[in-house]
Amino acid sequence: QVQLVESGGGLVQPGGSLTLSCAASGISFSFATMGWYRQAPGKQRELVAVITSGGIKNYADSVKGRFTISRDNAKNTVSLQLNSLKPEDTAVYYCNSRWLSNIYWGQGTQVTVSS
Repeated sequence: QVQLVESGGGLVQPGGSLTLSCAASGISFSFATMGWYRQAPGKQRELVAVITSGGIKNYADSVKGRFTISRDNAKNTVSLQLNSLKPEDTAVYYCNSRWLSNIYWGQGTQVTVSS
């Protein structure tokens, strides 16, 4: 059974930072492409960042230079460091895994940026 469990969301002031983590089980993690997506109220889910099994990273233009994705294959975790947060970053953030042509999602973690 594949499980992706996110943690680390919360309320933060504009300009602040958060670190999101996703623990994966039930997949060959080191061979999976891992990513973070987000969905704000009334909007479609969008890609935030992705990291391939080879460590190649890609970011949405809106977060380049502010967010950093990383992975730890020994711990089966993928993290997203969120810096210089803006109110428009407020959304539910979802962990995503692509492995053997299958796509898996976590349950999501809320990030709210507000003063």
